[in-house]
Amino acid sequence: MVPATQEAELAARILLDQGQTHSVETPYGSVTFTVYGTPKPKRPAILTYHDVGLNYKSCFQPLFQFGDMQEIIQNFVRVHVDAPGMEEGAAVFPLGYQYPSLDQLADMIPCILQYLNFSTIIGIGVGAGAYILSRYALNHPDTVEGLVLINIDPNAKGWMDWAAHKLTGLTSSISEMILGHLFSQEELSGNSELIQKYRNIITHAPNLDNIELYWNSYNNRRDLNFERGGDITLKCPVMLVVGDQAPHEDAVVECNSKLDPTQTSFLKMADSGGQPQLTQPGKLTEAFKYFLQGMGYMASSCMTRLSRSRTASLTSAASIDGNRSRSRTLSQSSESGTLSSGPPGHTMEVSC
Repeated sequence: MVPATQEAELAARILLDQGQTHSVETPYGSVTFTVYGTPKPKRPAILTYHDVGLNYKSCFQPLFQFGDMQEIIQNFVRVHVDAPGMEEGAAVFPLGYQYPSLDQLADMIPCILQYLNFSTIIGIGVGAGAYILSRYALNHPDTVEGLVLINIDPNAKGWMDWAAHKLTGLTSSISEMILGHLFSQEELSGNSELIQKYRNIITHAPNLDNIELYWNSYNNRRDLNFERGGDITLKCPVMLVVGDQAPHEDAVVECNSKLDPTQTSFLKMADSGGQPQLTQPGKLTEAFKYFLQGMGYMASSCMTRLSRSRTASLTSAASIDGNRSRSRTLSQSSESGTLSSGPPGHTMEVSC
């Protein structure tokens, strides 16, 4: 039998885990976000932004509810942003509503941080959300301490992409096109329980008209114009993540080639499909812990439950002077599964 004090603590924790939902008006309309935990002194907030067809719960819940992730989230306040019209219970926008561009969605983030009185963030974005957080980081580099970008495509659609998109739209529904954006063809053909769940979520979404507007904004995105060694680049540590054979694998590989190799880690995850935060939350949690450790936020003593499986472990190479790492190299010893640090200043592909 659970003691009454433990029952009370558990009830309080469950209540706290519900989060507090807020809405704030911005120059481009209202945006809703949910805050978990309390701000920690001298620590950034973790801010997430979801992909098209999802909201913060359907995109990130499996990751943030994973057991080992609790070591992280107890040390940071979290802000989960829902793109306008994507929050649960959202009303359908009226016909002719001008949905914000991805650049304008990025410009809503300062309003959120001002409302909460938060000064810096570590961003985690997927797909369209990864693009939005990257655009925000380019515009406000001093407020972003790190970025985890899953399935990012930094490029605008070219003419060939547009033609293919238009042809697909003639034969496929919006929900089918979005599913093809989120998951690989192999996953969709396999029709696993996860695919069935998300197909049902998107196909029967009461706000599907809103989702289509977000989808259109994503497909009208501008090129981020990243240039290695140029003026337009991400100034903070970045971890790029993509699943092996995922729809956006080539785009993430190209993005990796354009970013500063001393600041960038590239994690290609095997057996994770199009949404690694849903299919492999354990591996992604482990990589995120080492990413934070490289930034000086997770002491090595916190790494107590890592590498309990045959999954090969990952690490970030810390800088020689002991300050927050300026080299974000993930490496792997494929035969032994032991930890190894790659040479500073190089970005290495890791399959795990």
